[in-house]
Amino acid sequence: MADAPAGNSRNDAVSFSCKQQFDNLSAAELVEHAIRNGEGALTDTGALACDTGEFTGRSPKDRYIVKDETTADEVWWGEVNIPFDADKFDGLYQKMLANLADKTVYTRSAYVCALPEYRLNVQVINTKAYHNLFCYNMFLRPTAEELANFTPDFTVICDPDFRADPAVDGTRSANFAILNLTRHMILIGGTGYTGEMKKGIFSVLNFKLPVERHTLSMHSSANEGESGDVAVFFGLSGTGKTTLSADPHRSLIGDDEHGWGRDGVFNFEGGCYAKVIDLSAEKEPEIYKAIRFGAILENTRYRENTREVDYANREVTENTRVSYPIHFIDKAKVPSAGGVPKNIFFLTADAFGVLPPIAKLTTGQAMYHFISGYTAKVAGTEVGVTEPKATFSACFGAAFMPLHPTRYAEMLGEKMNEHETAVWLINTGWTGGAYGTGERMKLRYTRAMITAALNGELADVDYINHPVFGVAIPQHCPNVPAEILNPGDTWQDKDDYDATAQKLAGLFRDNFGKYEAFANDEIRAGGPVNPAE
Repeated sequence: MADAPAGNSRNDAVSFSCKQQFDNLSAAELVEHAIRNGEGALTDTGALACDTGEFTGRSPKDRYIVKDETTADEVWWGEVNIPFDADKFDGLYQKMLANLADKTVYTRSAYVCALPEYRLNVQVINTKAYHNLFCYNMFLRPTAEELANFTPDFTVICDPDFRADPAVDGTRSANFAILNLTRHMILIGGTGYTGEMKKGIFSVLNFKLPVERHTLSMHSSANEGESGDVAVFFGLSGTGKTTLSADPHRSLIGDDEHGWGRDGVFNFEGGCYAKVIDLSAEKEPEIYKAIRFGAILENTRYRENTREVDYANREVTENTRVSYPIHFIDKAKVPSAGGVPKNIFFLTADAFGVLPPIAKLTTGQAMYHFISGYTAKVAGTEVGVTEPKATFSACFGAAFMPLHPTRYAEMLGEKMNEHETAVWLINTGWTGGAYGTGERMKLRYTRAMITAALNGELADVDYINHPVFGVAIPQHCPNVPAEILNPGDTWQDKDDYDATAQKLAGLFRDNFGKYEAFANDEIRAGGPVNPAE
Protein backbone atom coordinates (compact mmCIF):
# COMPACT_ATOMS: atom_id res chain seq x y z
CA MET A 1 0.00 0.00 0.00
CA ALA A 2 1.28 3.49 -0.79
CA ASP A 3 2.46 5.70 2.05
CA ALA A 4 -0.03 8.31 3.25
CA PRO A 5 1.14 11.92 3.62
CA ALA A 6 2.52 12.80 7.07
CA GLY A 7 -0.01 14.01 9.59
CA ASN A 8 -3.02 12.36 7.97
CA SER A 9 -5.13 9.71 9.66
CA ARG A 10 -5.35 6.26 8.15
CA ASN A 11 -7.80 3.46 8.69
CA ASP A 12 -7.22 0.07 7.13
CA ALA A 13 -10.72 -1.43 7.44
CA VAL A 14 -10.50 -2.28 3.75
CA SER A 15 -6.99 -3.30 2.74
CA PHE A 16 -5.88 -2.55 -0.80
CA SER A 17 -2.82 -1.62 -2.84
CA CYS A 18 -2.58 1.51 -4.94
CA LYS A 19 -0.05 3.74 -6.67
CA GLN A 20 -0.54 6.63 -4.26
CA GLN A 21 -2.92 7.23 -1.37
CA PHE A 22 -4.15 10.46 0.25
CA ASP A 23 -6.17 10.25 3.46
CA ASN A 24 -8.50 12.91 4.82
CA LEU A 25 -7.15 15.82 2.79
CA SER A 26 -8.57 19.24 3.54
CA ALA A 27 -11.05 20.88 1.18
CA ALA A 28 -8.34 23.22 -0.15
CA GLU A 29 -5.97 20.32 -0.82
CA LEU A 30 -8.68 18.37 -2.63
CA VAL A 31 -9.48 21.37 -4.82
CA GLU A 32 -5.78 21.60 -5.74
CA HIS A 33 -5.67 17.90 -6.58
CA ALA A 34 -8.87 18.08 -8.63
CA ILE A 35 -7.53 20.96 -10.73
CA ARG A 36 -4.13 19.29 -11.15
CA ASN A 37 -5.85 16.05 -12.18
CA GLY A 38 -7.96 17.85 -14.79
CA GLU A 39 -11.19 17.06 -12.93
CA GLY A 40 -12.47 20.64 -12.80
CA ALA A 41 -11.78 24.37 -12.78
CA LEU A 42 -12.58 27.31 -10.51
CA THR A 43 -15.48 29.62 -11.29
CA ASP A 44 -15.45 33.35 -10.62
CA THR A 45 -16.81 32.73 -7.10
CA GLY A 46 -14.12 30.16 -6.25
CA ALA A 47 -16.39 27.12 -6.52
CA LEU A 48 -15.01 24.05 -8.28
CA ALA A 49 -16.89 23.28 -11.50
CA CYS A 50 -16.82 19.61 -12.57
CA ASP A 51 -18.58 17.37 -15.06
CA THR A 52 -19.87 13.97 -13.94
CA GLY A 53 -19.49 12.43 -17.39
CA GLU A 54 -21.97 10.09 -19.02
CA PHE A 55 -24.30 10.04 -16.02
CA THR A 56 -25.73 13.34 -14.79
CA GLY A 57 -28.13 11.66 -12.39
CA ARG A 58 -28.73 8.39 -10.62
CA SER A 59 -29.34 5.20 -12.60
CA PRO A 60 -32.22 3.52 -10.69
CA LYS A 61 -32.25 0.36 -12.80
CA ASP A 62 -28.61 -0.26 -11.94
CA ARG A 63 -28.98 0.05 -8.18
CA TYR A 64 -29.02 -3.26 -6.29
CA ILE A 65 -29.22 -4.70 -2.79
CA VAL A 66 -27.49 -7.99 -1.99
CA LYS A 67 -30.14 -10.54 -1.09
CA ASP A 68 -28.99 -12.66 1.85
CA GLU A 69 -29.97 -13.61 5.40
CA THR A 70 -29.98 -9.94 6.49
CA THR A 71 -32.25 -8.64 3.75
CA ALA A 72 -34.25 -11.53 2.30
CA ASP A 73 -37.29 -11.13 4.59
CA GLU A 74 -36.97 -7.39 5.30
CA VAL A 75 -36.46 -5.66 1.95
CA TRP A 76 -39.41 -4.94 -0.34
CA TRP A 77 -38.02 -6.50 -3.51
CA GLY A 78 -39.08 -5.26 -6.93
CA GLU A 79 -38.30 -2.56 -9.46
CA VAL A 80 -36.86 -0.24 -6.79
CA ASN A 81 -34.95 -2.76 -4.71
CA ILE A 82 -33.37 -5.15 -7.19
CA PRO A 83 -31.79 -8.27 -5.64
CA PHE A 84 -28.11 -9.05 -6.26
CA ASP A 85 -26.26 -12.30 -5.66
CA ALA A 86 -23.84 -12.32 -2.69
CA ASP A 87 -21.20 -14.34 -4.55
CA LYS A 88 -21.33 -11.96 -7.51
CA PHE A 89 -20.85 -9.07 -5.09
CA ASP A 90 -17.75 -10.72 -3.61
CA GLY A 91 -16.27 -11.26 -7.06
CA LEU A 92 -16.94 -7.68 -8.13
CA TYR A 93 -15.46 -6.39 -4.87
CA GLN A 94 -12.19 -8.25 -5.47
CA LYS A 95 -12.02 -6.96 -9.05
CA MET A 96 -12.53 -3.37 -7.89
CA LEU A 97 -9.77 -3.68 -5.28
CA ALA A 98 -7.38 -5.15 -7.84
CA ASN A 99 -8.21 -2.29 -10.21
CA LEU A 100 -6.97 0.25 -7.63
CA ALA A 101 -3.38 -1.07 -7.86
CA ASP A 102 -2.20 1.47 -10.45
CA LYS A 103 -4.39 4.39 -9.32
CA THR A 104 -4.18 7.37 -7.03
CA VAL A 105 -6.71 6.88 -4.26
CA TYR A 106 -8.38 9.36 -1.91
CA THR A 107 -9.86 8.04 1.32
CA ARG A 108 -12.02 9.79 3.90
CA SER A 109 -13.19 8.98 7.38
CA ALA A 110 -16.59 10.58 7.95
CA TYR A 111 -19.85 9.86 9.68
CA VAL A 112 -23.59 10.35 9.28
CA CYS A 113 -26.36 11.21 11.78
CA ALA A 114 -25.85 14.39 13.78
CA LEU A 115 -26.89 12.86 17.11
CA PRO A 116 -24.16 10.67 18.66
CA GLU A 117 -26.50 7.82 19.63
CA TYR A 118 -27.37 7.23 15.96
CA ARG A 119 -23.92 7.84 14.50
CA LEU A 120 -22.66 5.60 11.68
CA ASN A 121 -18.96 5.89 10.78
CA VAL A 122 -18.29 5.77 7.04
CA GLN A 123 -15.02 5.05 5.23
CA VAL A 124 -14.97 6.35 1.65
CA ILE A 125 -12.49 5.21 -1.01
CA ASN A 126 -12.43 7.38 -4.14
CA THR A 127 -10.38 7.57 -7.33
CA LYS A 128 -11.41 11.19 -7.99
CA ALA A 129 -10.35 14.09 -5.77
CA TYR A 130 -13.60 15.97 -6.34
CA HIS A 131 -15.60 12.89 -5.32
CA ASN A 132 -13.71 12.91 -2.04
CA LEU A 133 -14.42 16.62 -1.67
CA PHE A 134 -18.10 15.84 -2.25
CA CYS A 135 -17.97 13.37 0.65
CA TYR A 136 -16.19 15.97 2.80
CA ASN A 137 -19.04 18.37 2.05
CA MET A 138 -21.96 15.97 2.34
CA PHE A 139 -21.05 13.75 5.27
CA LEU A 140 -20.27 14.89 8.80
CA ARG A 141 -16.66 15.74 9.59
CA PRO A 142 -14.94 14.11 12.59
CA THR A 143 -12.64 16.08 14.88
CA ALA A 144 -8.91 15.32 14.97
CA GLU A 145 -9.45 13.36 18.19
CA GLU A 146 -12.25 11.35 16.62
CA LEU A 147 -10.09 10.60 13.57
CA ALA A 148 -7.35 9.19 15.79
CA ASN A 149 -9.77 6.56 17.13
CA PHE A 150 -11.89 6.09 14.02
CA THR A 151 -13.37 2.66 13.24
CA PRO A 152 -15.65 2.47 10.18
CA ASP A 153 -19.10 0.92 10.34
CA PHE A 154 -19.66 1.12 6.58
CA THR A 155 -17.37 1.45 3.56
CA VAL A 156 -18.09 3.06 0.18
CA ILE A 157 -15.84 2.28 -2.78
CA CYS A 158 -16.46 4.53 -5.77
CA ASP A 159 -14.45 4.18 -8.98
CA PRO A 160 -16.25 5.77 -11.96
CA ASP A 161 -13.70 4.39 -14.42
CA PHE A 162 -14.26 0.78 -13.35
CA ARG A 163 -16.79 -0.86 -15.65
CA ALA A 164 -18.50 -4.15 -14.87
CA ASP A 165 -18.86 -6.98 -17.36
CA PRO A 166 -22.58 -7.76 -17.14
CA ALA A 167 -22.16 -11.29 -18.49
CA VAL A 168 -19.67 -12.12 -15.76
CA ASP A 169 -20.51 -9.79 -12.89
CA GLY A 170 -24.31 -10.12 -12.84
CA THR A 171 -25.09 -6.46 -13.45
CA ARG A 172 -27.46 -5.07 -16.07
CA SER A 173 -24.94 -2.59 -17.43
CA ALA A 174 -21.33 -1.54 -17.02
CA ASN A 175 -22.37 0.94 -14.32
CA PHE A 176 -23.71 -0.13 -10.92
CA ALA A 177 -24.38 0.85 -7.30
CA ILE A 178 -24.67 -2.17 -4.99
CA LEU A 179 -25.54 -2.15 -1.29
CA ASN A 180 -24.39 -5.04 0.88
CA LEU A 181 -26.04 -4.68 4.29
CA THR A 182 -24.33 -7.78 5.69
CA ARG A 183 -20.79 -6.86 4.69
CA HIS A 184 -21.49 -3.17 5.42
CA MET A 185 -20.32 -2.03 2.01
CA ILE A 186 -21.41 -0.08 -1.06
CA LEU A 187 -19.73 -0.59 -4.44
CA ILE A 188 -20.17 2.09 -7.12
CA GLY A 189 -18.62 1.84 -10.57
CA GLY A 190 -19.05 3.07 -14.11
CA THR A 191 -20.71 6.35 -13.10
CA GLY A 192 -19.27 9.69 -12.04
CA TYR A 193 -22.52 11.01 -10.58
CA THR A 194 -21.60 11.89 -6.99
CA GLY A 195 -25.18 11.60 -5.74
CA GLU A 196 -24.90 7.80 -5.92
CA MET A 197 -22.62 7.89 -2.84
CA LYS A 198 -24.90 10.13 -0.80
CA LYS A 199 -28.06 8.24 -1.72
CA GLY A 200 -26.36 4.90 -1.14
CA ILE A 201 -25.70 5.80 2.50
CA PHE A 202 -29.23 7.27 2.75
CA SER A 203 -30.63 3.90 1.62
CA VAL A 204 -28.52 2.16 4.27
CA LEU A 205 -29.99 4.41 6.99
CA ASN A 206 -33.49 3.89 5.59
CA PHE A 207 -32.98 0.19 6.30
CA LYS A 208 -31.04 0.27 9.56
CA LEU A 209 -32.82 3.00 11.51
CA PRO A 210 -36.42 1.74 11.20
CA VAL A 211 -35.44 -1.93 11.62
CA GLU A 212 -32.85 -1.58 14.40
CA ARG A 213 -33.81 1.67 16.17
CA HIS A 214 -37.53 2.22 15.45
CA THR A 215 -36.51 5.59 14.04
CA LEU A 216 -38.34 7.10 11.07
CA SER A 217 -35.99 7.98 8.22
CA MET A 218 -37.25 10.85 6.08
CA HIS A 219 -36.43 12.25 2.64
CA SER A 220 -37.18 15.78 3.80
CA SER A 221 -35.85 19.18 4.76
CA ALA A 222 -36.25 20.56 8.29
CA ASN A 223 -35.94 23.90 10.06
CA GLU A 224 -36.46 25.37 13.51
CA GLY A 225 -38.07 28.58 14.76
CA GLU A 226 -36.73 30.91 17.42
CA SER A 227 -38.95 29.22 20.00
CA GLY A 228 -37.50 25.82 19.15
CA ASP A 229 -40.48 24.57 17.15
CA VAL A 230 -39.38 22.17 14.39
CA ALA A 231 -40.99 21.88 10.96
CA VAL A 232 -40.38 19.13 8.41
CA PHE A 233 -40.94 19.52 4.65
CA PHE A 234 -41.51 16.63 2.24
CA GLY A 235 -41.77 17.13 -1.51
CA LEU A 236 -40.58 15.82 -4.85
CA SER A 237 -38.51 17.86 -7.29
CA GLY A 238 -40.18 21.11 -8.33
CA THR A 239 -42.56 21.36 -5.37
CA GLY A 240 -40.57 24.00 -3.46
CA LYS A 241 -39.02 21.91 -0.66
CA THR A 242 -35.67 23.74 -0.67
CA THR A 243 -37.20 27.17 -1.25
CA LEU A 244 -39.83 26.92 1.47
CA SER A 245 -37.58 25.39 4.11
CA ALA A 246 -34.95 28.14 3.58
CA ASP A 247 -36.70 30.68 5.78
CA PRO A 248 -34.68 33.74 6.88
CA HIS A 249 -36.57 33.71 10.20
CA ARG A 250 -35.80 30.04 10.97
CA SER A 251 -32.61 28.00 11.36
CA LEU A 252 -31.92 25.28 8.80
CA ILE A 253 -31.48 21.80 10.31
CA GLY A 254 -30.96 20.21 6.90
CA ASP A 255 -32.22 20.22 3.34
CA ASP A 256 -32.66 16.58 2.36
CA GLU A 257 -32.25 13.64 4.78
CA HIS A 258 -33.36 13.32 8.39
CA GLY A 259 -34.30 10.88 11.10
CA TRP A 260 -37.09 11.25 13.65
CA GLY A 261 -35.93 9.46 16.75
CA ARG A 262 -37.05 9.25 20.35
CA ASP A 263 -36.26 12.86 21.21
CA GLY A 264 -36.69 14.64 17.90
CA VAL A 265 -35.30 15.25 14.43
CA PHE A 266 -31.66 15.02 13.37
CA ASN A 267 -29.88 15.57 10.06
CA PHE A 268 -28.13 12.61 8.46
CA GLU A 269 -25.72 14.85 6.56
CA GLY A 270 -23.16 17.59 6.98
CA GLY A 271 -23.94 19.42 3.76
CA CYS A 272 -26.44 20.36 1.07
CA TYR A 273 -26.83 19.08 -2.49
CA ALA A 274 -29.10 21.55 -4.22
CA LYS A 275 -30.33 21.91 -7.77
CA VAL A 276 -29.08 25.10 -9.42
CA ILE A 277 -30.99 25.17 -12.70
CA ASP A 278 -32.26 28.75 -13.13
CA LEU A 279 -30.71 29.73 -9.79
CA SER A 280 -30.57 33.44 -8.99
CA ALA A 281 -29.65 35.58 -6.01
CA GLU A 282 -33.23 36.83 -5.88
CA LYS A 283 -34.94 33.42 -5.89
CA GLU A 284 -32.51 31.44 -3.70
CA PRO A 285 -30.21 33.91 -1.90
CA GLU A 286 -28.93 31.38 0.68
CA ILE A 287 -27.89 28.82 -1.95
CA TYR A 288 -26.49 31.51 -4.24
CA LYS A 289 -24.23 32.86 -1.47
CA ALA A 290 -23.07 29.33 -0.59
CA ILE A 291 -21.48 28.80 -4.01
CA ARG A 292 -17.94 29.77 -3.07
CA PHE A 293 -14.56 28.15 -2.53
CA GLY A 294 -15.10 24.61 -1.27
CA ALA A 295 -18.42 24.16 -3.08
CA ILE A 296 -18.69 21.87 -6.10
CA LEU A 297 -20.82 22.75 -9.12
CA GLU A 298 -21.82 19.83 -11.32
CA ASN A 299 -22.50 19.94 -15.07
CA THR A 300 -22.93 23.73 -15.30
CA ARG A 301 -21.61 25.97 -18.10
CA TYR A 302 -20.08 29.45 -18.17
CA ARG A 303 -21.30 32.58 -19.86
CA GLU A 304 -19.30 33.13 -23.02
CA ASN A 305 -15.67 34.21 -22.48
CA THR A 306 -16.10 34.35 -18.67
CA ARG A 307 -15.86 32.17 -15.57
CA GLU A 308 -19.35 33.32 -14.56
CA VAL A 309 -21.76 30.39 -14.35
CA ASP A 310 -24.85 30.51 -16.55
CA TYR A 311 -27.41 28.85 -14.31
CA ALA A 312 -30.05 28.87 -17.03
CA ASN A 313 -27.86 26.73 -19.30
CA ARG A 314 -29.34 23.28 -19.93
CA GLU A 315 -26.67 22.16 -22.37
CA VAL A 316 -25.61 19.17 -20.25
CA THR A 317 -28.65 18.48 -18.07
CA GLU A 318 -31.57 19.98 -16.16
CA ASN A 319 -30.07 18.31 -13.09
CA THR A 320 -27.25 20.80 -12.50
CA ARG A 321 -26.29 20.80 -8.83
CA VAL A 322 -24.10 22.28 -6.13
CA SER A 323 -22.60 20.56 -3.08
CA TYR A 324 -21.40 22.55 -0.06
CA PRO A 325 -20.98 22.07 3.71
CA ILE A 326 -24.08 23.06 5.65
CA HIS A 327 -22.18 25.79 7.51
CA PHE A 328 -22.04 27.68 4.20
CA ILE A 329 -25.69 28.56 5.00
CA ASP A 330 -25.81 31.55 7.36
CA LYS A 331 -28.63 30.23 9.57
CA ALA A 332 -27.62 26.59 9.67
CA LYS A 333 -28.09 25.04 13.10
CA VAL A 334 -25.11 23.35 14.76
CA PRO A 335 -25.44 20.56 15.66
CA SER A 336 -28.01 19.75 12.96
CA ALA A 337 -30.75 18.50 15.25
CA GLY A 338 -33.94 19.71 16.90
CA GLY A 339 -36.91 18.60 18.92
CA VAL A 340 -40.05 16.72 17.94
CA PRO A 341 -41.72 18.23 14.84
CA LYS A 342 -44.70 20.43 15.63
CA ASN A 343 -45.69 20.71 11.96
CA ILE A 344 -45.06 18.59 8.87
CA PHE A 345 -45.74 19.86 5.34
CA PHE A 346 -46.37 17.62 2.32
CA LEU A 347 -45.60 19.77 -0.74
CA THR A 348 -47.14 18.99 -4.10
CA ALA A 349 -47.18 20.92 -7.36
CA ASP A 350 -50.62 19.80 -8.52
CA ALA A 351 -50.76 20.66 -12.22
CA PHE A 352 -54.37 19.40 -12.35
CA GLY A 353 -55.39 22.39 -10.19
CA VAL A 354 -57.54 20.17 -7.93
CA LEU A 355 -55.93 20.11 -4.50
CA PRO A 356 -56.39 23.03 -2.08
CA PRO A 357 -53.47 25.40 -1.45
CA ILE A 358 -53.46 24.26 2.20
CA ALA A 359 -55.32 21.51 4.02
CA LYS A 360 -54.97 19.76 7.36
CA LEU A 361 -54.75 15.97 7.32
CA THR A 362 -55.98 13.36 9.77
CA THR A 363 -53.53 10.64 10.76
CA GLY A 364 -55.03 8.25 8.22
CA GLN A 365 -54.92 10.86 5.47
CA ALA A 366 -51.32 11.72 6.35
CA MET A 367 -50.27 8.08 6.08
CA TYR A 368 -52.15 7.70 2.79
CA HIS A 369 -50.63 10.82 1.23
CA PHE A 370 -47.21 9.87 2.58
CA ILE A 371 -47.44 6.53 0.79
CA SER A 372 -48.70 8.31 -2.33
CA GLY A 373 -45.95 10.95 -2.51
CA TYR A 374 -47.81 12.86 -5.22
CA THR A 375 -46.90 15.69 -7.51
CA ALA A 376 -47.63 16.32 -11.21
CA LYS A 377 -45.54 17.15 -14.26
CA VAL A 378 -46.85 19.87 -16.51
CA ALA A 379 -47.55 19.47 -20.20
CA GLY A 380 -44.46 19.85 -22.32
CA THR A 381 -41.92 18.66 -19.74
CA GLU A 382 -41.60 15.34 -21.56
CA VAL A 383 -42.08 14.35 -25.18
CA GLY A 384 -45.70 13.38 -25.73
CA VAL A 385 -46.97 14.89 -22.46
CA THR A 386 -49.82 17.17 -23.56
CA GLU A 387 -51.74 17.32 -20.27
CA PRO A 388 -50.73 17.15 -16.60
CA LYS A 389 -49.11 13.85 -15.67
CA ALA A 390 -49.41 12.49 -12.14
CA THR A 391 -46.17 11.37 -10.49
CA PHE A 392 -46.16 9.19 -7.37
CA SER A 393 -43.09 8.35 -5.29
CA ALA A 394 -43.81 6.46 -2.07
CA CYS A 395 -42.69 8.30 1.08
CA PHE A 396 -41.52 11.13 -1.23
CA GLY A 397 -38.42 9.07 -1.97
CA ALA A 398 -39.32 5.59 -3.21
CA ALA A 399 -35.96 5.10 -4.92
CA PHE A 400 -34.16 5.05 -1.55
CA MET A 401 -36.60 3.05 0.60
CA PRO A 402 -35.58 -0.60 1.10
CA LEU A 403 -38.60 -1.47 3.29
CA HIS A 404 -42.24 -1.63 2.28
CA PRO A 405 -43.71 1.92 2.22
CA THR A 406 -46.45 1.00 4.69
CA ARG A 407 -43.79 0.40 7.37
CA TYR A 408 -42.56 3.98 7.09
CA ALA A 409 -46.15 5.29 6.91
CA GLU A 410 -47.28 3.43 10.00
CA MET A 411 -44.27 4.74 11.90
CA LEU A 412 -45.22 8.28 10.81
CA GLY A 413 -48.77 7.71 12.09
CA GLU A 414 -47.51 6.44 15.44
CA LYS A 415 -45.30 9.48 15.92
CA MET A 416 -48.05 11.88 14.85
CA ASN A 417 -50.40 10.44 17.45
CA GLU A 418 -47.76 10.25 20.18
CA HIS A 419 -46.64 13.87 19.77
CA GLU A 420 -49.83 15.48 18.36
CA THR A 421 -47.89 16.62 15.28
CA ALA A 422 -49.96 18.49 12.68
CA VAL A 423 -49.58 17.44 9.04
CA TRP A 424 -50.50 19.85 6.25
CA LEU A 425 -50.94 19.28 2.53
CA ILE A 426 -49.61 22.28 0.57
CA ASN A 427 -50.34 22.69 -3.14
CA THR A 428 -47.66 24.88 -4.71
CA GLY A 429 -49.09 24.07 -8.16
CA TRP A 430 -52.06 25.41 -10.06
CA THR A 431 -55.29 27.13 -9.12
CA GLY A 432 -58.24 28.32 -11.21
CA GLY A 433 -57.81 25.43 -13.64
CA ALA A 434 -55.23 22.92 -14.70
CA TYR A 435 -51.87 23.87 -16.19
CA GLY A 436 -52.53 25.85 -19.38
CA THR A 437 -55.78 27.32 -18.05
CA GLY A 438 -55.16 28.20 -14.43
CA GLU A 439 -52.19 29.97 -12.89
CA ARG A 440 -49.40 28.89 -10.54
CA MET A 441 -50.02 29.53 -6.86
CA LYS A 442 -48.21 32.71 -5.84
CA LEU A 443 -45.16 32.01 -3.69
CA ARG A 444 -46.07 34.80 -1.26
CA TYR A 445 -49.43 33.12 -0.58
CA THR A 446 -47.78 29.75 0.01
CA ARG A 447 -45.29 31.32 2.40
CA ALA A 448 -48.13 33.09 4.22
CA MET A 449 -50.05 29.82 4.63
CA ILE A 450 -47.03 27.98 5.98
CA THR A 451 -46.27 30.88 8.34
CA ALA A 452 -49.86 30.83 9.59
CA ALA A 453 -49.64 27.09 10.28
CA LEU A 454 -46.29 27.49 12.05
CA ASN A 455 -47.63 30.33 14.20
CA GLY A 456 -50.78 28.44 15.22
CA GLU A 457 -53.01 30.96 13.44
CA LEU A 458 -55.09 28.21 11.78
CA ALA A 459 -56.01 26.51 15.04
CA ASP A 460 -59.32 28.32 15.62
CA VAL A 461 -60.59 29.02 12.09
CA ASP A 462 -63.49 27.23 10.43
CA TYR A 463 -62.74 24.27 8.14
CA ILE A 464 -64.70 22.43 5.46
CA ASN A 465 -63.85 19.01 4.04
CA HIS A 466 -62.91 18.66 0.39
CA PRO A 467 -65.77 16.79 -1.35
CA VAL A 468 -63.46 14.26 -3.03
CA PHE A 469 -60.24 14.05 -1.02
CA GLY A 470 -61.86 14.68 2.37
CA VAL A 471 -59.02 16.89 3.67
CA ALA A 472 -59.88 19.83 5.94
CA ILE A 473 -59.63 23.23 4.22
CA PRO A 474 -59.30 26.36 6.40
CA GLN A 475 -61.78 29.10 5.47
CA HIS A 476 -59.53 31.90 6.60
CA CYS A 477 -55.77 32.42 6.52
CA PRO A 478 -53.92 35.66 7.31
CA ASN A 479 -52.52 37.47 4.26
CA VAL A 480 -54.19 35.04 1.82
CA PRO A 481 -57.34 35.89 -0.22
CA ALA A 482 -60.22 33.76 1.07
CA GLU A 483 -61.44 33.10 -2.47
CA ILE A 484 -58.41 30.94 -3.35
CA LEU A 485 -58.68 28.58 -0.36
CA ASN A 486 -61.44 26.38 -1.85
CA PRO A 487 -60.06 25.17 -5.20
CA GLY A 488 -63.46 24.37 -6.73
CA ASP A 489 -64.50 27.99 -6.32
CA THR A 490 -61.54 29.20 -8.42
CA TRP A 491 -62.64 27.34 -11.58
CA GLN A 492 -65.07 28.98 -14.00
CA ASP A 493 -66.54 25.61 -15.00
CA LYS A 494 -67.53 23.81 -11.78
CA ASP A 495 -68.49 20.61 -13.62
CA ASP A 496 -65.06 20.54 -15.22
CA TYR A 497 -63.50 20.88 -11.77
CA ASP A 498 -65.57 18.02 -10.38
CA ALA A 499 -64.64 15.78 -13.30
CA THR A 500 -60.93 16.64 -12.99
CA ALA A 501 -61.04 16.01 -9.24
CA GLN A 502 -62.54 12.56 -9.80
CA LYS A 503 -59.94 11.85 -12.46
CA LEU A 504 -57.10 12.72 -10.08
CA ALA A 505 -58.72 10.68 -7.31
CA GLY A 506 -58.81 7.71 -9.66
CA LEU A 507 -55.10 8.09 -10.32
CA PHE A 508 -54.48 8.11 -6.56
CA ARG A 509 -56.55 4.94 -6.13
CA ASP A 510 -54.78 3.19 -9.01
CA ASN A 511 -51.39 4.00 -7.51
CA PHE A 512 -52.45 2.95 -3.99
CA GLY A 513 -53.48 -0.44 -5.36
CA LYS A 514 -49.80 -1.46 -5.26
CA TYR A 515 -49.73 -1.05 -1.46
CA GLU A 516 -53.30 -1.71 -0.37
CA ALA A 517 -52.81 -5.35 0.60
CA PHE A 518 -50.17 -4.29 3.14
CA ALA A 519 -51.99 -1.21 4.45
CA ASN A 520 -54.03 -1.08 7.64
CA ASP A 521 -57.66 0.09 7.75
CA GLU A 522 -56.77 3.62 8.86
CA ILE A 523 -54.48 4.13 5.86
CA ARG A 524 -57.11 2.77 3.46
CA ALA A 525 -59.71 5.15 4.91
CA GLY A 526 -57.39 8.11 4.35
CA GLY A 527 -57.77 8.14 0.57
CA PRO A 528 -60.23 10.01 -1.66
CA VAL A 529 -63.93 9.21 -1.57
CA ASN A 530 -64.91 6.59 -4.11
CA PRO A 531 -68.21 7.63 -5.77
CA ALA A 532 -68.91 3.97 -6.58
CA GLU A 533 -69.12 3.10 -2.87
